[in-house]
Amino acid sequence: MSGIKAYYDDDYIAHRRHSDWGIMRRFFERSMDRLDASKEDIVARYVPLGSSRRLLDVGCGAGTFAARLRRRHGVEAVGLDFKELSDLPSFADVEFRCGLLYDHDFGEERFDLITMWHFLEHDYDPARSLRTSRELLTGDGRLVAEVPRLDSVTFTMYGDRWPGLQAPQHTALYSRQTLINMVERAGLEVLEYLPYGAFPAYFYLFTGAAFRLLKGRGLNLKRAIIPYAIGQALLSPLLVFERRLNLAMQTVVCRRAT
Repeated sequence: MSGIKAYYDDDYIAHRRHSDWGIMRRFFERSMDRLDASKEDIVARYVPLGSSRRLLDVGCGAGTFAARLRRRHGVEAVGLDFKELSDLPSFADVEFRCGLLYDHDFGEERFDLITMWHFLEHDYDPARSLRTSRELLTGDGRLVAEVPRLDSVTFTMYGDRWPGLQAPQHTALYSRQTLINMVERAGLEVLEYLPYGAFPAYFYLFTGAAFRLLKGRGLNLKRAIIPYAIGQALLSPLLVFERRLNLAMQTVVCRRAT
């Protein structure tokens, strides 16, 4: 674990405080709010959210999504991450647990909703994590998992500059079929496959182009904010159809197989 943690230092984007972004703070907060709202929109289609519901957000990062469901719906929320993040602001209202999903002792606890937002591509044993999540679901519980899609337009466009490769943090890549196969082998049934996710596909369109242009040199997000916004505005007519174009992301909604 100590070796893995070296790849996720305090500058890793999913673990940073809003205050760490300096002059970009407002932009970052708006972006995270939109992302969390998109996640909420997806899960609310499959699980009635309310104070009687229990959420486990695996790979929760800064915990803003779990905190949003807690604040807006009264959901009993638990965030799990392998890195100690309990001092981040979101965990004032969300229970934080540190460790790996399959090593954690949940006892008799069960959850109505388990989410894995861009977790499985980081996981060293995703099949085991999925099997564990199956055992943690209530009888009518749902698992929602989003990952980058290998057989996507952006991978075809950018190849070895595709942002979804992201070594060494990303340890696995998923096409539509490999994701479905792995989920089903874990004893889960795919209720719905979505050729998109909460995470904006435009981020992959922009960063893939930037990585190709920079030829391996690092991308400074603070300097890129203006061209990022301009590109997003120019592509806005295309992005209206994001959910139909298989641009970058994919999501599966699952339940325990009978």
